[in-house]
Amino acid sequence: MTQFVSVRAMPSADSRLIAAVCAAHLMSHYYLLMLAPLLAFVRADFQVSYTQLALALTVFNVVSGVLQTPVGFLVDRIGARVFLIVGLALSSAAFAIAGLFNSYWVFIAMYGVAGLGNTVYHPANYSLLSHHSPPERLSHIFAFHTFAGMLGSAIAPVTLLAMQSYFGWRGAYIGAAIFGLIVLAVLLAQPEPPAEHRRAGRSGKGRSSAAVGWHLLIAPAILLNLAFFVLTSLMGNGLNTYLVVALGALHATPPAIANLALTSLLAMNAIGVLAGGVLAGRIRQHALIAGSGLTVAGVVTALIGIFDLPAEALIGLTGLSGFCVGATYPSRDMLVRAVTPPGAFGTVFGFVSTGFNIGASIAPIIYGMLMDHGRAPFSCCPLR
Repeated sequence: MTQFVSVRAMPSADSRLIAAVCAAHLMSHYYLLMLAPLLAFVRADFQVSYTQLALALTVFNVVSGVLQTPVGFLVDRIGARVFLIVGLALSSAAFAIAGLFNSYWVFIAMYGVAGLGNTVYHPANYSLLSHHSPPERLSHIFAFHTFAGMLGSAIAPVTLLAMQSYFGWRGAYIGAAIFGLIVLAVLLAQPEPPAEHRRAGRSGKGRSSAAVGWHLLIAPAILLNLAFFVLTSLMGNGLNTYLVVALGALHATPPAIANLALTSLLAMNAIGVLAGGVLAGRIRQHALIAGSGLTVAGVVTALIGIFDLPAEALIGLTGLSGFCVGATYPSRDMLVRAVTPPGAFGTVFGFVSTGFNIGASIAPIIYGMLMDHGRAPFSCCPLR
């Protein structure tokens, strides 16, 4: 019988804190999607080019990527919960100010502040989850955590556009900030209980964190995990951003069918995360799960590029690709935890998570060049 819902058996204080951490992760992904559905409205209001507006995302990713690892060190030395509270407060306040002030440069600056707030989520969240989860339930809880982030991404466009239709894009930004403040209030109401499941020390403070430094991050096992994050980020950003246009250019796939294929990929990716949590809890060969899932996803994605498939097959195969990638995420997180010394969860997860920023920064350049030179991002075949 599956233990996937066995979080109910955990101490109530721990389970409430974990639920609040997952809610904060939902908000972090929600905030990552803030600009995309409102881009045209913000651009028209400020009367700037798309390139000028894209500076906001560049500032966000640069600040987040550069500072996330140092914040990870601080999380281990000072405590994860306080940093998560500060980060969520910074993010929410930044988007509220971005909506309140009629200034392009204030808007850009607030994305820098939001990037600073974003630095805390992975190091603080994974530190709290690692310290307050029973080891036998950890893969399931990592899966819930990842799924919560995907849920935030999924609900962002529809809710933001709904708020925009009633209150304008500024009202949407302020509304999103209010959502974040509600989650912040929930997090503040959950004190951090003594962690019965810690392997050593207090929440990463003191001598454990003092014993690790930058030398830990250049260990081969840690660098391999960083590379894993970078490569999966490159793959995910390429498919999520270019799948629709690439299918149209390569196989003349109608936009409606291509968008259904993208929806299938994203939905099955989220379902795959939940299934992967169960799988990682039962099979301890996490590297085998991660490698097998990505291999199958890579082969399936190549088939999509090589063959002009019927709509049903295309939608089914993109869903299979998304499911296989999603199923690797809990094992990926377990692999990182397995090579992390006690008291260094914030440091290591903060460092390897910069792979997301690295991948997100270079993926548009790589795949844009492929498209410009007549090649689809997932195919060796020339575009029509």
